[in-house]
Amino acid sequence: MEKIAVIGAVLSHPETTQVLFNQTVAAYKNLIKGRMGIPFDKEDTAVIAITLQGGLDEINALTGKLGKIEGVSVKTAISDSL
Repeated sequence: MEKIAVIGAVLSHPETTQVLFNQTVAAYKNLIKGRMGIPFDKEDTAVIAITLQGGLDEINALTGKLGKIEGVSVKTAISDSL
């Protein structure tokens, strides 16, 4: 069963975390419906919101991989059902 989800991510020191973050997200490009990133240059932080649609296992796999990146904090909200 497909779900709609949004992943919110905060990247500390994005100059060192962003490449791996982007590579990880690109591996799941078939799920991605939209993405918004906001840099906070003064705070050396970036905030990224990713909207996606896919199976629960795929959503959880992406969230887990992003959460394992040092300097990245993630939270996911997932729809009940479609």
